[in-house]
Amino acid sequence: MKGSRIWKSVLINNFWQSEKITLDSYPRGFHLITQKVEAALPSIRRVEVGLLHLFLQHTSASLTINENADPTVRQDMEAFFNHSVKEELSFFRHTYEGKDDMPAHLKSSILGCQLTIPVQQGALALGTWQGIMLGEHRDHGGRRTIIATLQGIAA
Repeated sequence: MKGSRIWKSVLINNFWQSEKITLDSYPRGFHLITQKVEAALPSIRRVEVGLLHLFLQHTSASLTINENADPTVRQDMEAFFNHSVKEELSFFRHTYEGKDDMPAHLKSSILGCQLTIPVQQGALALGTWQGIMLGEHRDHGGRRTIIATLQGIAA
């Protein structure tokens, strides 16, 4: 039976890996981190088909996928979010960590702290102009940690 061969293949070639990726401190703004993620997961080349889940363990930064070619896209994203989520609004009560902290929490919630990316034939299946971005929403955010979980069928 063809279906049972597929199931047997899944059981034998099932691949799981979890890595903690620590990113150095970035200035406020949006930063391409695709190459850092790929470098931290050399075993991705073994995965024929699968998923990479990235979870950022912070509440004042975010992950997103967007254009990786023109740096003005990242500059415009920063300008848009700074315009949309202003600092020092009179109704903010969470202010004791700095004027940028509550807006950073809001930006993180809007954009999110996790991504799931397909893996095909040993590589991330991102589009031609797509890259993984870290949104650093604090003036001095510090190092950021991502838990990367790679799952799939090994080649």
